Amino acid sequence: MAQLYSMTEAIQTKLPAKPRLKFIDMARSIAILLMLEGHFVDDSLAVIYRDPNSVVFSTWLYIRGFTAATFLTVTGLIFVYLLLKNRETGYFQNIRIRKGFKRVIELFFWGYVVQYYAFHVLECIAMGIFTILVIYGIYKLTRVIPLWFYFMVAGISIFYAYNFIRTLPDDLAWPVHAPKFIQNAFHGPGHRSVFPMIPWMGFTMFGAMIGALLHDLDKIVHKWYFPLFFFAVGALCYFDPKALLFALDNLIYSISGYKTQFVYLDWIFIKLGMVIMILGGLIVIDHRFGSKIPDNSLFLKVGQNTLTIYVVHMMILYGSLIGIGLNDFFHKSLGPWEVTFGAISFIAFFVILIKYIDQIRSALGFILKPIRKIMNKIFLIQN
Repeated sequence: MAQLYSMTEAIQTKLPAKPRLKFIDMARSIAILLMLEGHFVDDSLAVIYRDPNSVVFSTWLYIRGFTAATFLTVTGLIFVYLLLKNRETGYFQNIRIRKGFKRVIELFFWGYVVQYYAFHVLECIAMGIFTILVIYGIYKLTRVIPLWFYFMVAGISIFYAYNFIRTLPDDLAWPVHAPKFIQNAFHGPGHRSVFPMIPWMGFTMFGAMIGALLHDLDKIVHKWYFPLFFFAVGALCYFDPKALLFALDNLIYSISGYKTQFVYLDWIFIKLGMVIMILGGLIVIDHRFGSKIPDNSLFLKVGQNTLTIYVVHMMILYGSLIGIGLNDFFHKSLGPWEVTFGAISFIAFFVILIKYIDQIRSALGFILKPIRKIMNKIFLIQN
């Protein structure tokens, strides 16, 4: 069996590669850098300076509101786009499937290591990738409905399920009789669901839908009019979605007599709309300047090492694993200029880290290589 997988991988490497879409890595880089800045500022800025009437603070807070949605959406997008490069191979013969299951285990492991009591963004991403793998398996069995449609239905269903979650009392953990770590994935005790599956995993599903469409529409992705479609769809979701959702509720009620209450999901579609418009803007940049950006540029490399950045930033900022972090010294105690300098330094540290990440990994090879070898063997991935 292992020999069959190795032969399949060898064949897959000879398939003609699709043009690299650099805007995807751009989006990942921007999202992870915004996360670093957002976490540092939120943890260190003194309460007295958190004035919602301040233009600077309100602008920062507004931008921060789209960071997680962007990261989750892009995660689903790039995973499916790469997955479909080997679309015609069997399910388990596709190396991206096996790497996907491996990634799910890694994300769960590091998620609970750095913050064992919470269901955080890493666990949410892990469940998103796992759901993508399941949906892709169903698609491979049927091949009747386009793949992007499966992901769209999954995304809408997850978003819509929030209408149930939002009605739960704050002190009620749900599912009621489930173990705490499962409750934390939905509506945990004490709101320890930092990024609960409902509704946040819906962004990953819509990202997966976009990834499938990008793969199927690869012949027009580089056309000048393609980003206009993103802007139009994004604007439709972003600008006054409440009116559109209210009209949808009325239409469904007039047909079926069922009150859907999509209108309460307007804040979710505002975030999704902004993410889609951001992707449209990055597609324009990719069209204009993509050929001038090297594939191995440091900026793109940052977006290709998000898990490393996330784990290390949790250790340095919050003291995960090591027991002491920066927030032990200046938690919500710094002024605006101190926070600005600190955030820039914090980001610069990680940019430098990624610049030398290959050398660092090489130096730690005596630890990392055996672990990687074991994991690859478990998931039948050729070393």
